[in-house]
Amino acid sequence: MISVDRKRCCYCGACVSVCPVDALDLQETRLVVRDSCMDCNDCISACPSGALRAEGDSDTASDEAQDRYQVVVVGGGPAGSVAAWEAARRGLSVLLVEKRQEIGSPVRCAEGLTPGALDGLVDADSRWISARVRRAKIAVVREGIEHDWRPAAVPEAACESGVGYVVERRVFDRSLAERASAAGARVVVKTAVTGLLQEDGRVVGVEARGPWGSRRIRSEVVIGADGIESRIGAWAGLDTTLPLADLMSCAQFLLAGIDIDPECTYYYLDPEIAPGGYVWIFPKGEGQANVGLGIQADLISEAPIDLLTRFIEGRRFLARGSPVTMVMGGVPVALPPAALVTSGCMLVGDAARQVDPLTGGGIANGMRAGRLAAQVAARAIGDGDMGRGALRSYEQAWQDGIGRDMARNYRLRVRFPPNERLSERFLRVFAMSIGAGK
Repeated sequence: MISVDRKRCCYCGACVSVCPVDALDLQETRLVVRDSCMDCNDCISACPSGALRAEGDSDTASDEAQDRYQVVVVGGGPAGSVAAWEAARRGLSVLLVEKRQEIGSPVRCAEGLTPGALDGLVDADSRWISARVRRAKIAVVREGIEHDWRPAAVPEAACESGVGYVVERRVFDRSLAERASAAGARVVVKTAVTGLLQEDGRVVGVEARGPWGSRRIRSEVVIGADGIESRIGAWAGLDTTLPLADLMSCAQFLLAGIDIDPECTYYYLDPEIAPGGYVWIFPKGEGQANVGLGIQADLISEAPIDLLTRFIEGRRFLARGSPVTMVMGGVPVALPPAALVTSGCMLVGDAARQVDPLTGGGIANGMRAGRLAAQVAARAIGDGDMGRGALRSYEQAWQDGIGRDMARNYRLRVRFPPNERLSERFLRVFAMSIGAGK
């Protein structure tokens, strides 16, 4: 019987194509070996990643080798890549570790950026811009009847919003990782961090497993940028557990073949379809748009994907389109944990819950946090003090800067519970948060 090394398998399907007895089945990101396998070993010869071997054969990958870097960044999203780039350009030896085989995929994001979000971070690049957004339209649905909303002082239904972007995250994320690599960071993919190395109460590195086997990678500082599902924080003793009320459960289709304003984002506040959240339509050019919704997790009575389908089917201009991708995920809309750092370790981005509680936007926040964390790491390493006290300057700078705005938006979210999200006062707050009506 053939066995599969899940860490090596890249789900390419080459092995399936040569199997003479239909014993292999590629189920999206899982290769299944059936009992009909007759051990001809053709699939082993066809496998480009060395993921298949005959039962009883030993894994030739190296075991428990040890490496050393000054900074290890876990997670290749925008927050992690910016942290790696900033640390590398300051002369530190940096390892950026991504558990997936492709940085930027799968996409778990609506891909929208409000006006000014990237100021001072990166210059706009046509390679990763799907749409330039100049307007935002807000609709409210009361008792099944849809109404356009606009501030009383603005005569047009579409609020001028400056220039925002809808990006192509696959390209955007990869370009940030490429920039980190160009600055000197080493980037590795399909490599899972399985634990932290700790000595005398301090994080001193990570345990990782990839196609090359196991590694004990020592470092002066570990930066956890491993997303909403982050384990780095928990392993380091930081409480990152999310209450259901502080999680948005999201579903999204990329619809093709629809006709919408290519420079306008659309937001629908409908307590029946998206309780505690909203529906969005973000244009992506050439008759395409991301159409999705987020629902406050403690208010879910029906699967978000089913509610999204109902929303689309109820609007002819969307129903004529075809879904070409489907995205599922969760978005933290919480206050950050009480502590973002411990000795030798910092959290950034979704792992640190650094997402706008009103809009769910977190790309730019994570990038700014990643840059700040790397700056603090460089200073701490230069001083030879990676203790919690030294790293807390990152935590304090976040709280005194963007974190203050996020805390305000969290208070507003609590102040306006889901049954009050159609009030004029909340709509004005929401419009300002998405960059409309300024």
